[in-house]
Amino acid sequence: MSEENKSTTQDVEITKSVEKEQTDINPRSAKAFRVITSIITFCVMTFLSLAWVTPIFLIVMNSFKKKLAIREGKGMAFDMLTKDSYTGWSNYVEGAAKVGMRSAIVNSVIITVLSVICLVVLTSMAAWYLTRVKSVITSIIYYLFVFSMVVPFQMVMYTMSSLANMLKLNSIGGMVVLYVGFGAGMCVFMFSGFVKAIPYDVEEAAMIDGCNPLQTFFRVVLPMLRPTCITVAILETMWIWNDYLLPKLVLPSEVKTIPIAIDACTGSYGVKNLGWLMAMLVVAIVPIIIFYLACQKYIIKGVAAGAVKG
Repeated sequence: MSEENKSTTQDVEITKSVEKEQTDINPRSAKAFRVITSIITFCVMTFLSLAWVTPIFLIVMNSFKKKLAIREGKGMAFDMLTKDSYTGWSNYVEGAAKVGMRSAIVNSVIITVLSVICLVVLTSMAAWYLTRVKSVITSIIYYLFVFSMVVPFQMVMYTMSSLANMLKLNSIGGMVVLYVGFGAGMCVFMFSGFVKAIPYDVEEAAMIDGCNPLQTFFRVVLPMLRPTCITVAILETMWIWNDYLLPKLVLPSEVKTIPIAIDACTGSYGVKNLGWLMAMLVVAIVPIIIFYLACQKYIIKGVAAGAVKG
């Protein structure tokens, strides 16, 4: 028995020594793994950041160059800005005057603001009703909204432009109606997912306190949908602000939005003033970048709110 006990004791000691060595090695290897992972992640993110920032930097830099300093097809657009190629703010002043950028900015702001407000308010109400009222009709309407997301714009653009001219929607107000129609599908789909995460008890409590359906929505439901509203507003603003095809098809030639005004930098026979073009591109992208950077945290909040519940 003594020999068996002795062998058992030796086995236990060997096991403990092995476990101790493993515990000494594991923290080191885990720490090294974390360091290597952090370095690789940093390098990848740095590369991706440069890949996104470099085109914007080139556009801004070339907007201050003379026309001959950024010849198309010569690779001169990648040359750094020098004293000889610097032209000051003339590209901005001359380009804006040539293409009518001031009126284009006003038109784009009016169309974007009105369209986004209508989309957020109307589609959130529609999503709330379609989610809370369970019936065959509401299910059909909901899936029609979802189906509209699948249909490509190119399939309906010519029919839509003809119908818009027939209904006298070829104006700034008509553009708001068209954007609400085209953007409603995605907005209703997004809002419906977040409405499902709202406890119905909250709405019942509001109704017991004497709120009618509209008061319940605007005083209780809509404030709870704030992260989603901002997420939808950002996505729709970026789409409407940068859209070229729909205004080009519907609006008369004398009414321009920013993308159409930028297209006017191309002269007859395809001749381009790249200095004007770069300057007008900066005017177009700076407001939307500022708006996105100011509101990007709400996108994360909105996505997280929908991922936790529902």
